[in-house]
Amino acid sequence: MRRTAIALTTLAIATTATLTACGGDKGGTDSKTSAPSAATSSAPAAAPSKAAVPDAEAKLGIPPKPDAVKQAAYIRALTAIDPDIVHGKEDKAVSRGRNECRSIHDSPKDRAKQVELANLRFTSPTHPQGFGPTKAAKIRDVVHEHLCPTF
Repeated sequence: MRRTAIALTTLAIATTATLTACGGDKGGTDSKTSAPSAATSSAPAAAPSKAAVPDAEAKLGIPPKPDAVKQAAYIRALTAIDPDIVHGKEDKAVSRGRNECRSIHDSPKDRAKQVELANLRFTSPTHPQGFGPTKAAKIRDVVHEHLCPTF
């Protein structure tokens, strides 16, 4: 998600810079007439990024952030597997879960791959190599149930 947002922001900045460069000196026009075109060209480039990020994420198989009730249920379910999965970082657990949804989306029939990726993705200071295949399978199931049940 963050990579998508960064990519879209970079694209918006590059588009703005290109449009500003193309709208340079027009053979003797004063700065008063050229300034509005630069300001006008930058507004459309910046506006789509806010709306485009959720659409881009959805196309990639990343679900929207859960509301407070769904997030609380998700965190409770992860904590029931092992409290160290969340280790006090709920936002990180949600982010990792949303990314795991992409793995489920991209490989819907390859449960072994989904579990392997969950084990790589969900780590903690006391479990830097993951929680092992048994807990990773449970994590994958919790993610699927709470964050992306339609995949």
